[in-house]
Amino acid sequence: MIGLLQRVSAANVAADGAVIAAIGRGLLVLVGVEAGDGEPQADRLLERLLGYRVFPDAEGRMNLALHEVGGGLLLVPQFTLAADTSKGARPGFSTAAPPEAGRALYEYLVARARGAHPQVGAGRFGADMQVTLTNDGPVTFWLRVPPPRGG
Repeated sequence: MIGLLQRVSAANVAADGAVIAAIGRGLLVLVGVEAGDGEPQADRLLERLLGYRVFPDAEGRMNLALHEVGGGLLLVPQFTLAADTSKGARPGFSTAAPPEAGRALYEYLVARARGAHPQVGAGRFGADMQVTLTNDGPVTFWLRVPPPRGG
């Protein structure tokens, strides 16, 4: 499972012309589900997202995690993160989870996040969405919890 995490001062996601989720200071995470991913990968990704120290402390060092700054978490599904870009000029998607498996795991991740963190927003799986953000820093990290071997 892949999370492209961006530290933001504000972010929102819209679908069908309306904002469906928004946060102030926090993390916007684009989420990709790979073939073979399961709940253990989602749980580990969430653990990493909530504990990743990307916010500055009093000395300006990245030492604080999301809960320590009272930030929001905005999770947005993005299956293109799981694309195979190793050949040619067009991405392949055989490495991405099938749509229904991806949807189930994304929804599982959102539910777990809402149970673990007080401020969680979510995009809509399979929707045409518009994401607006103000990247703070800019700070962007690509986190991956690989599927089990052979998965």
